[in-house]
Amino acid sequence: MSATREKLLDATLRVVAEQGIAKASARAIAAEAEVNQALVFYHFGSVDELLAAACVHGAEQRVAAHRAALAGVTGFADLVAVARHVHASERAAGNVALLGQLLAGASSHPALAEATRQGLDLWIVEVEGVLRRLTAGTVLAGLVDVPGLARAIGSAFVGLELYDGVDATGAAHALDALGQLAAVLAVVEELGPLERAAVRRRVRRTTR
Repeated sequence: MSATREKLLDATLRVVAEQGIAKASARAIAAEAEVNQALVFYHFGSVDELLAAACVHGAEQRVAAHRAALAGVTGFADLVAVARHVHASERAAGNVALLGQLLAGASSHPALAEATRQGLDLWIVEVEGVLRRLTAGTVLAGLVDVPGLARAIGSAFVGLELYDGVDATGAAHALDALGQLAAVLAVVEELGPLERAAVRRRVRRTTR
């Protein structure tokens, strides 16, 4: 990636987060990147294409920043702890505001809608990998739709990030509840073979 192209991508993310997607014009982005406005169109063709590329670029950066922590998760309690860390660091970096702007602009920018989906999918792939590791060989193996659960967690986390902006106490309670659920799962894993088999039979019956 050329230095100018990367400067434009990073500048776009800052403009959207700080000024809103409605203010993300070629002029504003070029000014933030301190480059000639014509370079927006030279490298990306249009502002919409630049917005889409910046969305994926930003998601790649953020996922990479947390990949090591996700790879180190050894239990559901660890996953909740990492979620708390991601939540705090992303809010402090201004990325929650950015996400809100991208979601708001997706309805009127088709290219941005697709790019936002791709960006969220990068997170979901990481979470799915963690869930596969955590459920393998446990009472949950074969009982849980792991890809579906990964998307449910991803969707819930997006909602939690946005909810925190209007009710931080409520968001904290939601994270606490997830921690309690992780504790329950840990207890289930401590059951003996007969009890675990009984749990699996009961879950199968109730999910048919």
